[in-house]
Amino acid sequence: MKKKILLVEDEKHLADTISLNLELENFEVSWVNDGPAALREVFEQQFDLIILDIILPSIDGISVCENIRLKNIDMPILFLSAKGSAQDRIFGLKSGGDDYLAKPFLLEELVLRVHKLIYRKRPKENPVRLNAYKFGNCSVDFKNYTAKNVHGEKIQLSAKASMILQLLIMNKNKIVERQRILRSVWGYTVFPATRTIDNFILHLRKHFEPNPKKPKYLKVIRKKGYMFVEE
Repeated sequence: MKKKILLVEDEKHLADTISLNLELENFEVSWVNDGPAALREVFEQQFDLIILDIILPSIDGISVCENIRLKNIDMPILFLSAKGSAQDRIFGLKSGGDDYLAKPFLLEELVLRVHKLIYRKRPKENPVRLNAYKFGNCSVDFKNYTAKNVHGEKIQLSAKASMILQLLIMNKNKIVERQRILRSVWGYTVFPATRTIDNFILHLRKHFEPNPKKPKYLKVIRKKGYMFVEE
């Protein structure tokens, strides 16, 4: 059977060129041109690889990748980007990408990287993914959405609460903006003026903070975002 590739690229001319070259290599290519469409395709179909442009309408490629990884979907992701600095590449790989190719690129190199990602022996666990974490007296199993709270009790977390906590821990000691959480966890393209995330943070504090009124780990940074703090 042909290997299936999802191509997410908003430049139609480039998408047509990439699709043609991959189809000549006997791959089956599905093309979408924005982030929301990419997430719909990933959650509705099985793909062997996603080629993901970073600069996209509505939801950027980084947020698409984080949403996929937070939902424990194990699929090779190759980033394409006009941003080619070392820091850009590192950020893309830390966000869950398996490879990063800066534009402009040679089609031959793209095809070689696609072959390598699809046919290589993948590790059992994606090294970027955070499957479990311990802090203080607490522990979290992100694969099963279970945890041990500050009192040593086993609890069940909602998928969204687990994903928010996972995203914050993966960016430990760094501010994560509210918009990024909405894009990465919910896939929102329009940001509602609600206390949605604040309510989840309050809920998480009740489980994991020794004193929820004076949080040690889960901080709200006024007018900036949220942070998981651990020394």
